[in-house]
Amino acid sequence: MENTDDKYRVNRAITAQTVRLIDKDGNAVGVVNIREAMAMAREEGLDLVEIAAQAVPPVCKIIDYGKLKYELQKKKSEAKKKQKIVEVKGMKLTPAIGDHDYQVKLNSIKRFIGDGNKVKITLKFRGRELSHKELGEKLLYRLIEDVKDIAKCDGNPQLEGRQMMMTLSPVAQK
Repeated sequence: MENTDDKYRVNRAITAQTVRLIDKDGNAVGVVNIREAMAMAREEGLDLVEIAAQAVPPVCKIIDYGKLKYELQKKKSEAKKKQKIVEVKGMKLTPAIGDHDYQVKLNSIKRFIGDGNKVKITLKFRGRELSHKELGEKLLYRLIEDVKDIAKCDGNPQLEGRQMMMTLSPVAQK
């Protein structure tokens, strides 16, 4: 079996003259000539796989290369299953929001953060509300204060055109 993967060199693709050999049971054989190692692998009906190319001499193991690839693929897919994809949820507010509406939005934000997602808060100013941007800042800082135990603000709220924005990220749980 020849080298089909860039990560490991197999059989004839191994360029070193001497290698530190590990047999099929995981026991260290010692430093041997590459031809001797290849002959031992052939006797077992297995492959000689270079598992540590940086070592001097390189470490090679007698193993079934197909089985090794299968195990690595299995580990990779298992790690992918456990991975959490963080989404950025959006929440829009206005400076003249009522208390009940604020509480509803706050509960939604807490739920999003509880699920491990980031939340982008957009405070939109309409008409002359822009002349009182301190009311918008006050609302956003109130929101930061209300979620400080479960989230942190990534930077201060910033005004861009007619809207003020900020992003809340979940705080790492201990």
